[in-house]
Amino acid sequence: MASIHPTAVVDPSSEIASDVSIGPFCVVEAGVIIEEGCELASHVVVKTGTWLGKNNAVFEAAILGGRPQHLRAGPQVGKLRIGERNLIREHVTIHCGLGEQDATVVGNHNLIMVNAHIAHDCSIGDHTVLTNNVMIAGHVSIGDRAYMSGAAGIHQFCRIGPLAMIGGQAHLNRDVPPYVTIDGLSSHVVGLNVIGLRRNGFREADMRQLKAAYRVIYRSGLSWGEVLATLQRDFPTGPAAVFYEFLSQTRRGIMQERRGPGRGPIRLFKDTETTEAAAAVRNAI
Repeated sequence: MASIHPTAVVDPSSEIASDVSIGPFCVVEAGVIIEEGCELASHVVVKTGTWLGKNNAVFEAAILGGRPQHLRAGPQVGKLRIGERNLIREHVTIHCGLGEQDATVVGNHNLIMVNAHIAHDCSIGDHTVLTNNVMIAGHVSIGDRAYMSGAAGIHQFCRIGPLAMIGGQAHLNRDVPPYVTIDGLSSHVVGLNVIGLRRNGFREADMRQLKAAYRVIYRSGLSWGEVLATLQRDFPTGPAAVFYEFLSQTRRGIMQERRGPGRGPIRLFKDTETTEAAAAVRNAI
């Protein structure tokens, strides 16, 4: 039998695996499915239409499967599907799909930290980290091993590529390509996520290929069509092939690069130019 605290309210029509632990003052509504190894701390609410896979840990006051915050949300809303071995920390809110046939999907091995919000119809990959107060609007997709720093906000329908690193308080209104870093202050791309890539086993040859593809995207001066054609032609295999696959599907465009001051030499006047400029100034006075 599942371990259910006497103060918890669990609808008898829910399907609860025999080794699930449900803490004090939790609410599990009708039609919920909670698979083996899950633990719900106190005051967790799991709404109708939510499916929790195996070995998820849900901390205090999290709400899973809440109604979408959308004016079109009717009486019948969609579902929430959560995979396996996720850590869902305190006060996290994850909403279900907007339409009756829609679903919000969270993958496996994710860390979702305090007060993060995942809106309706989002798709979260595997091994992502969503840190405190991250705000994810509806229909957003986040690729595997992406990292969202504190209080970052994502506009609806945006996509975050795999292994992207998003800085704290960034505000994203376009797609973020795979493997890049977004600076939280400017919300611009500032290069590849080098540390994250190396931690995930990318070798020097991989890094060279990614840097070459990055230069095509952000520093070649090519038109968008030319960028896509070059990526498809020059990087058909290897990790950089993901760039074409991702960018060819964008509908919102991509976040732009933050470029520093020009690094070229300062142009000095010739002596004759200096004399002429000084004379012009004297005559204008």
